[in-house]
Amino acid sequence: MPALTTPVPHPLRTRSFRLFFAGRALSLVGDAVIPAALALAVLKATGSTSALALVLACSMVPKLLLLPLGGVVGDRFDARTVALAMDLLRCVTQLVVGVQLLSGTPSLAVIAGVEVLGGAAGAFATPTSAPLVKGTVPAEALQRANAAMAVAYSASRVGGPALAGTLILTVGPGWAFVLDAASFAVSAALLCAVRVERVKVPRRSVLADLKEGWREVRTRDWYWTSLIGHSAWNGAAAVLMTLGPAIALDRLGGDLAWAVFLQVGAIGLLLGSLAADRVRPGRPILAANLGLATYALPLLLLAAGAPAPLTIGAYGLAQAGLGFLTPVWETAVQRAVPEHALARVTSYDWLLSFAAMPLGYALAPLAAATWGPGLPLVVAAVAVAGCCLGTALVPGVRGFRAG
Repeated sequence: MPALTTPVPHPLRTRSFRLFFAGRALSLVGDAVIPAALALAVLKATGSTSALALVLACSMVPKLLLLPLGGVVGDRFDARTVALAMDLLRCVTQLVVGVQLLSGTPSLAVIAGVEVLGGAAGAFATPTSAPLVKGTVPAEALQRANAAMAVAYSASRVGGPALAGTLILTVGPGWAFVLDAASFAVSAALLCAVRVERVKVPRRSVLADLKEGWREVRTRDWYWTSLIGHSAWNGAAAVLMTLGPAIALDRLGGDLAWAVFLQVGAIGLLLGSLAADRVRPGRPILAANLGLATYALPLLLLAAGAPAPLTIGAYGLAQAGLGFLTPVWETAVQRAVPEHALARVTSYDWLLSFAAMPLGYALAPLAAATWGPGLPLVVAAVAVAGCCLGTALVPGVRGFRAG
């Protein structure tokens, strides 16, 4: 049964974590405005959805390909130094895009090339988060630290669209990229003052490091089976985001209903993250995976044509499950995986999660065109529920205890 926490000093009282958190929170706010700004800017400049797809692919593909290598670099070198370097690189890439858009004659080739660099930087930056959290707070404050990071992410998703809309309507999408560049510059400056104890890793070949990281994954049945559930969830989320807007327009009440759907989801994500700051499940992996399985509810309700309030409420509940899972899962991983392999192990988690989304984006419209939207939504619901609930049959998942 979940239990309320015993009093633990908040990790924001720790100087290094406070600096790291402030930098990440700022960059999250900057990043929250980019999707809308990028889509609008590219479509206005080219009038082509294919061009937008190309730019998005230029960011996603290198990130997918380089994530395992990013994990190796995050373990082999100082995670703080790697994160700082990637913040500076992303500052430059976002500034270049911003200048391109402000010039009035943006080059698609330049923007696409810069997005390749930005995606590569993300592949090296993402695996550094877990070592940086673990290295800046006491062990007993890990879950509170991860919950604080999740709250910052969730809050950026609540306020990000409004900020993006304000910037786009007032000063234009180019300044949104300048703002994001500034947020990365500030994050890099704050990281300069962060102190993290470095774990020494023996120097070997990159292939040997990759193999060792994979060995750390496959020898933990609770980890790799949960990754299957996470991958199914991300694929299902891609199906919902692809088919959901059209269903909202046809059945739920139009643009306003879809906007409310997304905003309630963002609020649910925030509430789930806040709950993770206070509640400690006795079996954290099992509880987190069961919460993730609730994503099947809005998928099934959309497929069944359920009333809008019920569907929207179910999506808010499902996102609350995600908000709760993230800090609980990350805390469990940070405590169970040796520090010298933490970046590599988490990189495989991100890789499987990211890889499932393009698959969902590609297959959902094809299936909907052939059999209607109901079937892919039901298939996605069965997949996410089956994979997440199925982890309860794994001995390692049931036996993983808090602490």
